[in-house]
Amino acid sequence: RIDFELNQIAVKMQKIIAALALSGAAAYVAPVAPKATTALNSKAELEALAMSNTDALGQSMGFWDPLGLADGDFWGLGNEGTIGYLRHAEIKHGRVAMAAFLGYMAGATELVSGPHKILPYRGFEPGLTPPEQWDAIPLYGKLQILVIVGMLESYGEILAPHYTKGGLPGYYPPIKGKRPELIFNLYDPFNFFEADSAEKKARGRLTEVNNGRLAMLGIFSIISEATVPGSVPALKDMIPPYDGNVMIPFSGDFSIFS
Repeated sequence: RIDFELNQIAVKMQKIIAALALSGAAAYVAPVAPKATTALNSKAELEALAMSNTDALGQSMGFWDPLGLADGDFWGLGNEGTIGYLRHAEIKHGRVAMAAFLGYMAGATELVSGPHKILPYRGFEPGLTPPEQWDAIPLYGKLQILVIVGMLESYGEILAPHYTKGGLPGYYPPIKGKRPELIFNLYDPFNFFEADSAEKKARGRLTEVNNGRLAMLGIFSIISEATVPGSVPALKDMIPPYDGNVMIPFSGDFSIFS
């Protein structure tokens, strides 16, 4: 029964992905702004970018900054440094959300959650939902994942110029050959986009930001529905409930509060 329910969930989620790909994604893709080749680290450039968006959402909202973050100065970085930091953070979180959304979809399929002749990790159990699969990973496995993410994060900060000092937010530098184990670059490992024009790359960056925002909404909707069934009406009876705490990722291993 569990396998059947997971298959049904996977089919339904595939339909959602198809619908987003055909409608939602197109609605969130903004046209190329006149100054899209700059680092966009000033408030004036942000306003120009927002106002250049000719779709219905862009025209109705324009430049939207209800918390006034574009006027902020974090940690003495200055206003432009703060804007660069915030833009880089948004792009990074969007990338994580896109990976999380697709990872949840993959984890709900029979190929991943079903029986395996060779267990992918010690403690694997078939039929688990994606959050339950994370809980089943041994502590050392989770720590390995965090260490690798931390390594990639540190490599991404070796920038000249840095995104808080006029560099391009979201840019990830080449890492191939920096260490013996790094045989590919994290971004574009096979040089598929090397010959793209500056205009095409600029549009790609805008598309990534918009799709990242959509993915953040998507993954939080799934997690919310799993944690509090019925909290997202559009996903009612589509996401299996999860009785763990998504805000305490190591709850099954240890707790600093106990």
